[in-house]
Amino acid sequence: MAAAVIRKENESKVAPWLRTMRDTARNLQAPDMHFRKLSDKQKRIIAGEISGLPVRLFAVVSNKRNMRQHNNKYARKVSGHKHWFYWWVTRLLLERVTDFCADRNKLDGTPDRKLQIEFSRRKDLRLDDFTDYFTRLWAQRGNEVLSKRRINWSVFDFQKVYFFDHRNRAGLQFADVVASSFYQAVNIHPHGRCCGDYAIMLEPRIHRNSNGKAVNEGFTIWPHSLSGLGLSEDQKAVFRHYGYPENRLTD
Repeated sequence: MAAAVIRKENESKVAPWLRTMRDTARNLQAPDMHFRKLSDKQKRIIAGEISGLPVRLFAVVSNKRNMRQHNNKYARKVSGHKHWFYWWVTRLLLERVTDFCADRNKLDGTPDRKLQIEFSRRKDLRLDDFTDYFTRLWAQRGNEVLSKRRINWSVFDFQKVYFFDHRNRAGLQFADVVASSFYQAVNIHPHGRCCGDYAIMLEPRIHRNSNGKAVNEGFTIWPHSLSGLGLSEDQKAVFRHYGYPENRLTD
């Protein structure tokens, strides 16, 4: 999953940015852009264009190999819906996004600014499910079971969460570029390789903390250790590039 964070004052510029980069990449056949469907040349143009824009990017990569046959009965019972894992990964993403926005509020002297959250609409995802999951987190604040990271509620507003059709929001198409770039960096394609070039090209806009660290900030891997998975050198490339510890990559 991925997010593209854009300042409110730049919101009116996002659609023109998208039109310009699609013109440059000659991607005008469809009303909206899906990064995975582009040619390699087009992907490089789009990733390069986004890397120069005033946006901040976040990606969460979840390893599902170790989840096969796993059934978290408690999570399913508490959540009451089948997409509890989707909202769990959303939580990981928003923990980092809300921290970034809260830090920006401190720097800019705008303590009352809130984050507007926009999801790409899917028929099996509902706003009610999001609200249910995050209301439970809000009620547990200060007493979380997992407390290493938390949602920064100072920038969170339940009234500012929306679902839009992918084609109608340029910002969602930016987020798609990020999610697809990191997916292609770690997922083995039918031809037996993967390509981390696009994810690496996005580096100038991937969020880093005040110490310059991207791992577990703008680029999060869950679970944190990837040892024992037999990753190929192609797969390891993007993790190494962003500073992922070598001892967590080796078998």
